[in-house]
This record gives sequence, structure tokens and C-alpha cells, in this order.
Amino acid sequence: MFNCTSTAEFLLLTFSEIRELQILHFFVFLVLYLVAISGNLLIIFAVTLDYHLHSPMYFFLMNLAMLDLGSISVTVPKSMANSVLNNKSISYSGCVAQVFFYVFFAGSDLALLTIMAYDRYVAICNPLHYERIMHKRACIQMAISAWVSGILYATLHTSGTFSLSFYSNYINQFFCEIPQLLKLSCSDLYLIEVGFLILGCCIGLICFIFIIESYREILMTVLRIPSKQVSKKAFSTCLPHLIVVSIFIFSLILAYERPPTKTSSNFDIAFAVIYTIIPPILNPFIYSVRNKEIKIALWKLLDLEDSSQLS
Repeated sequence: MFNCTSTAEFLLLTFSEIRELQILHFFVFLVLYLVAISGNLLIIFAVTLDYHLHSPMYFFLMNLAMLDLGSISVTVPKSMANSVLNNKSISYSGCVAQVFFYVFFAGSDLALLTIMAYDRYVAICNPLHYERIMHKRACIQMAISAWVSGILYATLHTSGTFSLSFYSNYINQFFCEIPQLLKLSCSDLYLIEVGFLILGCCIGLICFIFIIESYREILMTVLRIPSKQVSKKAFSTCLPHLIVVSIFIFSLILAYERPPTKTSSNFDIAFAVIYTIIPPILNPFIYSVRNKEIKIALWKLLDLEDSSQLS
């Protein structure tokens, strides 16, 4: 049995106690953060300023970029600040905010990825009905539903987690992660939040199955198309999306649903880095490098900036 204590702040895990390695961690995370921020901002600006990209696919991609900006900004800057300042602490309210906003962005991200799979399914498998199904109002409603579902999901988890009492304030992770907080609980109420996590992972698996089924239908449709160019374009659009979704969902499930008694702290950190940092970096890279329309829009955007500087 553990003695419950009131907690005014939490202590986060540092990657090393050696000062030189702390500085190295700061610069590595800084580079990754700047890559993610610049890539997603370029996607947002390109879609916003280029009217050729004012279509459902790129509208959802812009929303995904905004969610990726939010999700990586919730966790990485605080970890960098702690490393450069040689500090471990995060306030109780800061930890609450970190849990809420990360779950909000991650939950909305998953909902939006599912919507994007549905959008590609309609575009490729039912092209004659695409404009009727994916009209402007429907797209806005879908995007709003993704954001609202994230808010509701984050409220559920945050209230469930911080209704608990904790016997320690040391979190074995570089940010306030729910599974690590549950390990510190000295209340039987933690089982309620565990139930919420299991429910969330079940929802994630259902979304993943829906996405897989959508791409299976897309694959069957593409294989019936005689044109190799059309098939190549469909695969180049859908395959990267499926890769990012797989990395995101399975790393989250492995991090949040592994039995606590069998969890290694090294694996905890590895999975946390994968699901918090890798998707926000990969998304703009995949969609900009492998998508002709995005590349054209980005070149126009960069040319516009160069012309304004010269004038």
C-alpha cells in the first residue's frame, strides 16, 4: 500500500544526467521540432493560398497539418526547455494541460485520418458521386466532428486521470503520459481510467480496420483500371497515408496498452518518441514529396516569397 500525497508539481524523466548529453538532446529535439513545424506550416500556407488545392483532400490535409503542429508543440518544447535549463519539473496544472491537449490533438488526428481514408475511397471507388457526397458543407461538418470528438475524448481522459491521488510525483517519461501517471496512482479509481484507455484503443482499432477496408476497396478498384498512370497516382496517394496511420495507431496502442509489469522504460521512451514526433514530421514530407499538386503549390509559394523580398 502507498501513502497518497498532494502533488503541486511533477518531475519528468530526463534523457541523461550528463550536461553535454542534455544539450545534445536539446539540439536533436530542436532540429526535429523545426522540421515538423516548417513542413506543416508550408502545407497550411500552400493549401490556403493556392486555389487549385481548394478541394476536400487538401482541406483535410490542412486540418491534419494543424493538428500535427499542435500535438508536437504540446510535448517537445517542454522537454527541450527542461534539458537546456537542467530542470525536471512541470507544474500540476501544466501536466493537466499537457495531457488534455495531447489527447485532444491525437484523438482528432485519428478521427481525421479515418475521414481522409473515406474521402479517398469515395474519390476512387465512387468518382461519379464524389462531388455530391464530399461537398463543401459535408467536409466542414466532418472536420468539425473530428475536432469536437477530440475535445470530448480529451475531457474524458483528463478528468479520469486527475481525479486520482498519487503516491509519487516522478513520471518515468519526458512528458505527462497517461499510462505513466496511472502507475503512480494509489486509488482503485485508476481502473476506471484503464477502462477508458481500453475503450480508446478499441476505437482506434475500429478506425484502423475501417481504413484498411477502405484501402482494400481502393486497391480492388485500382487493379481494374487499365491505365498504369492512374493506378500509380492512386497508390502514391494512398500508400503513404496507410503507412503513417499504421505507425501512429500501433505505436499508441503499444505504449498505452502494454502490461505495466512488463514495460521497460527504454521501450516507453521509444514508443513515445515514435507516436509524438514521427507522424508530424512524416506527414508533410510524404504529402509534399510524393504529391505533384502540393509540390507545384510549394514552389509557387517559395517563388512568391523570393519575389517579395527582391522588391
